[in-house]
Amino acid sequence: MAAEGGTKAIVAALSANLGIGVTKFIAFALTGASSMLAEAIHSVVDSGNQLLLLVGRRKAVRAADDTHPFGYARNRYYYAFLVAVMLFTAGGLFSLFEAWEKWQDPEPLESWVWVPIVVLLVAMALEGASLRTAIKEGNAVRGDLGWLRYIRRSRSPEVPVILLEDTAALIGLTCALFGISMTIITGDGIWDAIGTALIGVLLIVVAVILARETTSLLMGESVTDEDLARIRGAFAASPLTDVIHLRTMHLGPDDVMIAAKVGVEHGATVDQLADHIDQAERLLREAVPAARLIFIEPDLRRTAAQGDSPASASAPSKPPKENP
Repeated sequence: MAAEGGTKAIVAALSANLGIGVTKFIAFALTGASSMLAEAIHSVVDSGNQLLLLVGRRKAVRAADDTHPFGYARNRYYYAFLVAVMLFTAGGLFSLFEAWEKWQDPEPLESWVWVPIVVLLVAMALEGASLRTAIKEGNAVRGDLGWLRYIRRSRSPEVPVILLEDTAALIGLTCALFGISMTIITGDGIWDAIGTALIGVLLIVVAVILARETTSLLMGESVTDEDLARIRGAFAASPLTDVIHLRTMHLGPDDVMIAAKVGVEHGATVDQLADHIDQAERLLREAVPAARLIFIEPDLRRTAAQGDSPASASAPSKPPKENP
């Protein structure tokens, strides 16, 4: 996804959660419903998460320096991982604790019973609008991929995070509405505790999914199958068609490193190698614009007579070039 992609989804989610969170706290203060407190904390956590994503994007654009010669693009993955930690601890565990407290001492809702219902319905409308923005942003980049496959394969964390957060928020609101409605109908506060517990379990499940995906990104994922096919096609169209080894890695969502060892003919001059490498780099960047760092190491191509014997000393490799 392009560097600017996803910002609209983050801002839309942040705006919705700030407004929703305030109304949820007011509803909790008036009714004492633990489901409303869990949902209010959920909105606070989500707002903090969106701020973390914005901070990560801001830090990721810092220029490379001597300490970090590959740049700071991976900040976007790190702050997305912090989102998962926040959802698990401040969101999920707190909700489960609050559910346990309510289970130990259940109380019916005796005043302002209509307030949480209204708040939850308004919150659903706002979260739905936020989710719609995230879906629109996702549709612009996911192509023919289904949503689950897109979330698993995306190398950009923001839109998948917002999609999961907003989906979890709508399900959580439904759980809270169920718990409060049943408490009003039956007069038994146990239902409020059940709704709160469901919210806690939901947040923990989403946190585990996010942690798994962002940890994989932090470890360094290769390019997608589609980009890998484009890279191989670029080599095939260049003078360096004999690719011995090929390694790729996303340094960030929009920063790809390509390292390749290629076979060259015996007797090739340094000038010829430099020209061939220049052509290959140009084709690679045309095929995958995110390819910021390209390392190509030429090696002497083995003949059939040489078989598996060690190749001669490699010709000097051309230093990697960066996009300006």
